[in-house]
Amino acid sequence: MRGTRSLLVAVAMAAATLTAAPVAQAADTGHPAPPGAAGFTTPPDPIPPGRPGDVIRAEPMAAHLLPGVALPARAWRVRYRSTTATGAPTAVSGVVLVPTAPWKGPGERPLIGHAVGTQGIADRCATSRLLDSGLDYEAGFFALELARGWAVAITDYPGLGTPGDHTYVVGRALGPAVLDSLRAARNLREAGLSPDGPLAITGYSEGGTGAEWALQLQPSYAPELELVGGAAGDGTTDLLHTANSVDGGPLGFLQLYAAIGLNAAYPELQLDRHLNAKGRALANQLRDSCIYQAGLIGAPQWLRRSKVLNQDVLTMPRWQQRMAENRTGDTAPAAPVLLAHARHDEVIPYSQTVDLYHRWCARGADVRFRTLPLEHGVGALTAAPLFVDWLAKRFAGEPLHRAPGCART
Repeated sequence: MRGTRSLLVAVAMAAATLTAAPVAQAADTGHPAPPGAAGFTTPPDPIPPGRPGDVIRAEPMAAHLLPGVALPARAWRVRYRSTTATGAPTAVSGVVLVPTAPWKGPGERPLIGHAVGTQGIADRCATSRLLDSGLDYEAGFFALELARGWAVAITDYPGLGTPGDHTYVVGRALGPAVLDSLRAARNLREAGLSPDGPLAITGYSEGGTGAEWALQLQPSYAPELELVGGAAGDGTTDLLHTANSVDGGPLGFLQLYAAIGLNAAYPELQLDRHLNAKGRALANQLRDSCIYQAGLIGAPQWLRRSKVLNQDVLTMPRWQQRMAENRTGDTAPAAPVLLAHARHDEVIPYSQTVDLYHRWCARGADVRFRTLPLEHGVGALTAAPLFVDWLAKRFAGEPLHRAPGCART
């Protein structure tokens, strides 16, 4: 797929600008860990008591930009407490990266919550596993953030790297996981991050969805996490609209990704009851798929949901209600936000982020909008340095005049 190839090019470009260096071994976390990430990410049952963002387990790990090319950071694989879309406690895995170079800026080292784009929905697609081998296509974007001296907290999202299906593009599940990754990074004593250091959030594609939901949930869900800003691009803000836009197209399989994600967040939807035999087989195939695999996933990409469903779930009131609950924009973020979207995005319609911009403006948010060039992958390449530069100014405390057209109501 053109967008995926563009993202892989971004990683290669970033690799060319970095000097390969061994990843420093982190201090012993004090938590015994079984060998390999697969064993690490199996959470205890029941989940230990505590608060969202508490670290359940942590271990040092390798983090690579590309195979054999280390990121200039100390890295930890973490498992931490978070909250499901329905408010129940859950365990989520992720990664904390801290630059090996000392922080030379004023104040404390900044920490950014980086919500990753679509990795796939198989457990092996989680960033906490892909970074070991240098297969995470967003590693080049992490490198841009590390080069600024920022620590980076990365969530795998619920069900990606931990048991159960991934809650793919379900904002009410992704948002808490992003916010709690910031809490977990601060709670990880080996990382040495100050509880008073400045914070920001960024993300693109599925990461745009996660970042946008984290930004609008922060005032109520994590009021102690005072954000200096957020930057998000090409996120899914309206699941029904996105499904209809890709139905029958080269990315039609994303509908089934999203249906699996909604069902994971809301089991009462009972997706399997509505799938025909072909749909059940394809859903099982997709559950074992990763974006980095050759040919994307090797599955039928020109998918029409009518071919895999006994009845169109998007017409069912219960499904429509859950999708409506995950439409972004009903609550204004407290932090200033830069939104962006590729003008000819073939994955998420451009109009969705334009609509989010207006919805947040109407609710008094301090939000700006930038149009990115061409399609989804090129948009990601453009957004990464744009977001880093914009957030660097927020971390530096540069004055920010309120965006025209976003007057308070």
